[in-house]
Amino acid sequence: MPRFRLLALDIDGTLVNSRLELSEPTVEAVHRAQKAGIRVVLATGRRYSRVLPLVEPLGVKVPLVTSTGALIKDPRDHRTLYRAQFPPQVLRQVVQEVWNQGFDPVLCCDTFLQGFDYYCPRDRGVNEQLAEFFSKNPGCHRLLPGLLQEPPLEAFCGFTMGTREQMLDLKKWLEHRLPGQLELHVLRSPRYEGFICEIMPQGVSKWSGILRLAAQWGIGPQHICAVGDDVNDVPMLRQAGLGVAMGNAPPEVKQAATRVAPCHDSHGVAEVVRWLLEDDLPTK
Repeated sequence: MPRFRLLALDIDGTLVNSRLELSEPTVEAVHRAQKAGIRVVLATGRRYSRVLPLVEPLGVKVPLVTSTGALIKDPRDHRTLYRAQFPPQVLRQVVQEVWNQGFDPVLCCDTFLQGFDYYCPRDRGVNEQLAEFFSKNPGCHRLLPGLLQEPPLEAFCGFTMGTREQMLDLKKWLEHRLPGQLELHVLRSPRYEGFICEIMPQGVSKWSGILRLAAQWGIGPQHICAVGDDVNDVPMLRQAGLGVAMGNAPPEVKQAATRVAPCHDSHGVAEVVRWLLEDDLPTK
C-alpha cells in the first residue's frame, strides 16, 4: 500500500490542461494510482454538473467534492452526502451586500436532478462578465425575481463576477461587513474572461470536504496528497500530508505547498502520481 492513500485533485489548472482537456498521460496516471489502491477524489470549484463528464474517463468511483467543498455527491446515484448551509440572516445580508455593491448575486442549490444549478435575480447579468458566464452555461440557471428579498435558504454557496479589481474590492467589503461569517475566494476560470468571487459559509473548503470523506475511509491527513493551482486550494495544500502546487500556480499557492509539480500542460498530475508510487517524498 502506498504511503499516501488518498489523492485529492483540483480540476481546472491541475487535472485538465489549458485547453480544458484530459491528456492521455494524465488519465493513465489516475488509473495507475487507483489500481495501486489510492483513492482519487476530485476536489473542485466546479459545479457538480460540470464534474460529471470526467467521472467515466477517469474511472472515478468515489464521491465528488464540488463547489469548493460546499457540495459532496455520489456520481453513481447523484445522492447528496453533504451540503453546506448559510445561517439565514447571513445569506440575506450577503445577497443584499452584493446587490448594493452593483453586482448580481447568483446562488447555487442542490437542484441537479431538477435540471439546473443556480438561481439568479435576472436573466442577463449586470455586467459583461456575468453575461458571458450565462451565455456559456445555457439552461443552467433559473430566474428568481424575489431572490433579493427571500433568497432560497437551501443555497449552499454563491458567487458573482466582474473584473479582478472589482472582485477583490467586493471580497474586502464582504469581509468587513460580515467578519468571520464567510469563506471568500477571488479566482478566474479558464473558461471565462471575468473573475469570480466565491462566497461560502464559514469553515467550508475543499479541505473540509476531503476530510469528511477521508474520515469515512479511516484515512488520516498525513496520508493525503492534495494537488492544486489556485487560491481556493491553499487550505488543502497547507494541511495535507503532501501538498503539491502545479507549476502554473501563482507564487502564493506555491508557497503553501510542500513541492511544485510540472504545469498542467506538461502532465503535472502524471508526475505527481509517479512520485507517490515511487514513495520518494517526505511527509510534511
